[in-house]
Amino acid sequence: MTNYLIKNGNLVNEGVVQKADLLIQEGKIVRIAGVIEATAEMQVIDATGKYVIPGMIDDQVHFREPGLTHKGDIASESRAAVAGGITSFIEQPNTVPNAVTQELLEQKYEIASSKSYANYSFMMGGTNDNLDELLQTNPRNVAGIKLFLGSSTGNMLVDRQEVLEKIFSSTSMLIAVHAEDEATIQANLQQHKEQYGEDIPVECHPIIRSEEACYISSSKAIELAKKTGARLHVFHVSTGKETDLFRNDIPLKDKKITAEVCVHHLWFTDKDYETKGNFIKWNPAVKKESDREKLWEALLDGRIDVIATDHAPHTKEEKAKAYTQAPSGGPLVQHALVSLFEAKKQGRITVEKIVEKTAHNPAILFQIEKRGFLKEGYHADIVLIDPNNSWEVNQNNILYKCGWSPFEGETFSSKVTHTFVNGCLVYENEEVKEIRCGQRLLFER
Repeated sequence: MTNYLIKNGNLVNEGVVQKADLLIQEGKIVRIAGVIEATAEMQVIDATGKYVIPGMIDDQVHFREPGLTHKGDIASESRAAVAGGITSFIEQPNTVPNAVTQELLEQKYEIASSKSYANYSFMMGGTNDNLDELLQTNPRNVAGIKLFLGSSTGNMLVDRQEVLEKIFSSTSMLIAVHAEDEATIQANLQQHKEQYGEDIPVECHPIIRSEEACYISSSKAIELAKKTGARLHVFHVSTGKETDLFRNDIPLKDKKITAEVCVHHLWFTDKDYETKGNFIKWNPAVKKESDREKLWEALLDGRIDVIATDHAPHTKEEKAKAYTQAPSGGPLVQHALVSLFEAKKQGRITVEKIVEKTAHNPAILFQIEKRGFLKEGYHADIVLIDPNNSWEVNQNNILYKCGWSPFEGETFSSKVTHTFVNGCLVYENEEVKEIRCGQRLLFER
């Protein structure tokens, strides 16, 4: 393997920005110091004026393989991810077939072992009748268990209270939930269909998938976790009301109930439906500006622990359909970090906080082994970002298989220039190299 010396960078780690050099050997960070002298066997990368950060660990993506590969696949979407500074991902089970048996779960790991540009893990999916399979999940090499408490893409709704209680009380593994109340959503949808037919205006999406639907479901899940002692992680919190359900008075490592926010809920509001239409149709829905502000507040004060993408590509043709036929979800991995750096430029968040929420905290929350920090002995999953290199998102530079981005036409003032995965330089100056160094994530539990 090539040994790399990253010189003169602004290293961001554990709340500190320091100008230092960093040496990578055999895929690991072996030394961090003020000055490290270069030798002939090192490839030197000058990071003057750039931030050097641990790669983002995205705890929620949908890469669509197997079964939905016309939208995206592990190779195409992990390729876009490393271009965006994401070095590890945790993928969800609502592929086709759903990953709800140990055999199907391991098939996904097998695919990723030869295809993925980034490090990978896959969630085991829960259903109303697969508890025996769930309990066989290995906590050492599987990120957790995923439950859909509201139906989204796929058919994995877990809606029987006795089943939920059994799952919550039977496993010590992290349980991640999509929390939207199905009965509330269906009642709202029926009401809008009576008014509009199938062609409901997309502006109604946050009314159909309402604040109430989110709050009912997430509060019930939290109540159940408290009752059973389960380890609960609530995905894509989207309402201000929900943020009050979470704590910030204890360290993350001691929390039994944690929360995630996604970049699209931090960026878009319901005002954007007018111009973006179904291209910002997500579940849960993008809601009011007041919700967005409260999400930022909770993120910064520690009630929300991590930032993720919920990357979920669909084709343009699928998105162009009428509201009731158009699927929810959108591609985000290539543009998540730069959107956060744009928020930094606007004064919303610091670079130290970006690193905490995208790298440190996912590693702590999932107990990921030796990743998520710039530390000697850790895997060299490293990203260089130039904060003064503006560029526009357009058709020529979008890497998603689906070929579009909700950020199309946006100008970002920061650019990812280099991405290392396990010490391999997989992305450099707008070029993804045909190097697949991704490894299966391991967990210290």
